[in-house]
Amino acid sequence: MSEPAGGALDADALAALMQRDPAAALAVLDATAQRGDAQAQFLLGQARMEGRGLAQDAAAAVLWFERAANGGLAIAANMLGRCHELGTGTPVNLELAVVWYRRAAEAGLDWGLYNLANLVGTGRGTARDERAAYALYLQAAQRGHAKSMNLVGRCLEDGIGVAADPAAAPAWYRRSAEAGDFRGQASHASLLLAAGQVDAAVSWLQRALATGSPSFQAHIRPLLAASPHAQVRALLDDGSV
Repeated sequence: MSEPAGGALDADALAALMQRDPAAALAVLDATAQRGDAQAQFLLGQARMEGRGLAQDAAAAVLWFERAANGGLAIAANMLGRCHELGTGTPVNLELAVVWYRRAAEAGLDWGLYNLANLVGTGRGTARDERAAYALYLQAAQRGHAKSMNLVGRCLEDGIGVAADPAAAPAWYRRSAEAGDFRGQASHASLLLAAGQVDAAVSWLQRALATGSPSFQAHIRPLLAASPHAQVRALLDDGSV
């Protein structure tokens, strides 16, 4: 693969070259990024962040993400927001995180909508506004974002940022579960248990436990232990947790 004419990045050819010759692929990526290709800038930022073929350098990654975001790439804006939120390669700055998440959200990126909702809903880096957060989660969920589907269900069940509508929550939990979100799977399982569908609930809990984060595992362990259902308590002994 030679350097692309006119600065256009051929992602498929680049991926193939990365498999054959990572150094050559990174050289092409760098040349394309230097010419202003936002996708190349984002990919180069990822390579820098992860140390793939290049020395790991989070601060340099942030600079590339910023160039790509200023070039109009929504996923780069979201990543830049994440860096500012977590202090990765740059000091924590929640106000800037909101700015960049909002730019990604306004471009329609589901992750941008979700991340912005998290900050707006908790008042981090901006005024707290649960109604606005719910609206953002709903937009992301309607775009197929699994984590947002679960949170739409939670907001509807508990009346957070929207009038409580417990009857509407189960469908969102189910959609989240089917889309693969472990928290959505746990929410869906909880309602199945309440309905007496223990076998189905255990199946969904097993899926949730297989992919759940360490914090999720720590949270759910005492809930499983306190369950009145032996099949649920048995999850603690079968290596699922």
